Amino acid sequence: MLPLIDKPAIHYVVEEAINSGIDDILIITGRGKRAIEDYFDHSPELEFHLERKGKISQLADLKKISSLENIHYIRQKEPRGLGDAIGIAEKHIGDEPFAVLLGDDILRGATPCTHQLIDISARKSGSVIAVQPVPREKISSYGIIKGSYTDPGILLLEDIVEKPAPANAPSDLGAIGRYVFTSDIFDSIRKTPAGVGNELQLTDAIRLLCREKKVFGYVYPGKRYDTGDKLGYLETIVDFALADPDIGEPFRDFLKKC
Repeated sequence: MLPLIDKPAIHYVVEEAINSGIDDILIITGRGKRAIEDYFDHSPELEFHLERKGKISQLADLKKISSLENIHYIRQKEPRGLGDAIGIAEKHIGDEPFAVLLGDDILRGATPCTHQLIDISARKSGSVIAVQPVPREKISSYGIIKGSYTDPGILLLEDIVEKPAPANAPSDLGAIGRYVFTSDIFDSIRKTPAGVGNELQLTDAIRLLCREKKVFGYVYPGKRYDTGDKLGYLETIVDFALADPDIGEPFRDFLKKC
């Protein structure tokens, strides 16, 4: 729910899912995150406020999301890792392929990243994860893939390593919070032992999956913002403010004076 100018970060994540053709959205929440459910519910007071202020485009965005009937919520009762959070969704998803969008990552491009992953997954008949080159000093903060190119920008995964030291990393391509999985991932999650802190790492489950099924990496060419990082969050706010039609120019003038 971190604010990015006048919308919380999760608004952009849900918006990406909708713009990728997804109309059934499951949000995994935890204790103290009821505000997420309230945000995506109808809010007559906020709608009235936006209408009175003449913020028509923001009002249209809010109504578009709050009118969705198929937003569901499941609570992860204890923080046992991303793999566990995805495993909780199995009964909701069944045997269908599905997308995973992490709330800390905001991706922007001409075509939504998730839409591209869905297309690649359908074409390749496998799971797909979005990756980007990672600066050497940040490699130890990512799941880093090893693979060989099958098409421009698309690799067949041979391995993925969670947070390796730069000297031991198989490449500089790190997972960036967007995935499309076939339902085979659930079996891999069940086979994955819990690690440090009793957390079940998604990277470990993907590592098992790519030994048995085809898993691809897509080198996403668009812009990615990491709002879970302090500097990344500030960079996101600055870029979003500069692109805002109402405050962009005044804000640019302010930055020039700093």
